[in-house]
Amino acid sequence: MRKLILSMLLITSILCAYAQGGGTMIDGIVAVIGKSIIMRSDLEKHFNDYTAQYKTVENPDEIYCTILENLVYTKLMVHQAELDSIEISDEEVDYRLNSRIQYFLQQTGGDVKYIENYFNKSMTEIKKEMREMMFEQAQVEQVQSSVTGSITITPSEVNQFASKISPDSMPLVSTTYQFGEIVKIPPVSEEEVEEVKERLTSYRERILRGEKISGLARLYSDDPGSASKGGDLGFVERGTLYPEFEAAAFNLKSGEVSQIVKTQAGYHIIQLIERRGESIRVAHILIQPKPSTDEQVKAIMYLDSVRKVILDEKLTLEEAAKKYSEGSTRLNGGMVVNPYNSSLTFDRQSLDDATFTTLNKLIPGEYSECVPFVNDDGVMAYRLLYLKERVAEHKANIVEDYDMIKNAALEQKKYEALEKWVKEKVKVTNIKIAEQYKDCPFVTKWQIP
Repeated sequence: MRKLILSMLLITSILCAYAQGGGTMIDGIVAVIGKSIIMRSDLEKHFNDYTAQYKTVENPDEIYCTILENLVYTKLMVHQAELDSIEISDEEVDYRLNSRIQYFLQQTGGDVKYIENYFNKSMTEIKKEMREMMFEQAQVEQVQSSVTGSITITPSEVNQFASKISPDSMPLVSTTYQFGEIVKIPPVSEEEVEEVKERLTSYRERILRGEKISGLARLYSDDPGSASKGGDLGFVERGTLYPEFEAAAFNLKSGEVSQIVKTQAGYHIIQLIERRGESIRVAHILIQPKPSTDEQVKAIMYLDSVRKVILDEKLTLEEAAKKYSEGSTRLNGGMVVNPYNSSLTFDRQSLDDATFTTLNKLIPGEYSECVPFVNDDGVMAYRLLYLKERVAEHKANIVEDYDMIKNAALEQKKYEALEKWVKEKVKVTNIKIAEQYKDCPFVTKWQIP
């Protein structure tokens, strides 16, 4: 429970803690940790945010107690960070702050005004108030890392952890897949590239003559994420887009349209819609050069012949990928890595429909026929898919889900180490909690007068 609420307080609810306004509250100190204090208003803000997220609260007193304990826990970590002279750079705080703001902008479609109206503060004020919390979050993570960073776990400890869990209590694991690929990227002719540039040049001239970029983007842009929005990418900050795109976009003046910009995704023209501090709102038109029909046919024929060679010569995926594949996965023995968790395992939710449909028709050890796909850079390509393993939906067990259980066991070991560390620090730290909370079912025995 502590980890759930702590995560909520430090990550998902940081802005919301500042959203409460109006009315008068009788404030007072509810806890002292070293040189830090926790006010009644702090507790109320987090409680109000909790109720806003979960709508109904069956036992508010218990929630108050849990939130208070996690606030005390956080302040204890911050106190230790100061004692240990842990340094947090301005760059790291800026990165965390900008990432959090960017998340909220994405949730609201880049509508800064909506966020400012919701919190009844300017973006500058919101960032200023968030900055301290981002700083504390970094401190907490540094202290936790100093306590748990060197902790490892042995196979016997994993088995012992698993043996204490009833089979009926094991979670249900969805069907998972491990697969590889052999990729062929059809080349794009210089003629096609020149044609793309000519098209973008004509679109740019039409915009300069008064046409709206939004209309042209809806008709002609190859960016599936923004075309329907008139090319509008919303407000973005540095570090979120292709470097070449950002270099051009951040140098534009309001309303100005860039020259043609080349990125891994293709060719763009960009218009600056609005600038707010370090954030810019831009719209763009992306055109991706397409290989000719002849080149596409050649790619298909190439992979068909490669498939035959693999089967005839009984090549391993690694051998085939090294020899024939043009994808980045050739450096990984042909295996595809899940971008969501950096593992080789995918569930249904982390697969696109086309890949899932193809894999579902294969048996482990089998190659698909040649199938089209769009790679991570948005480039049209073709590939053979190889299904290495499919594990059907099942109750988690130590044989099929060792890595998952190992990670759970390691997290438990780290949690226990942190609990032990906290108990030791309580003995030597000035911690006082108001007597009205003496009946709280705290996990840690804090000092209550």
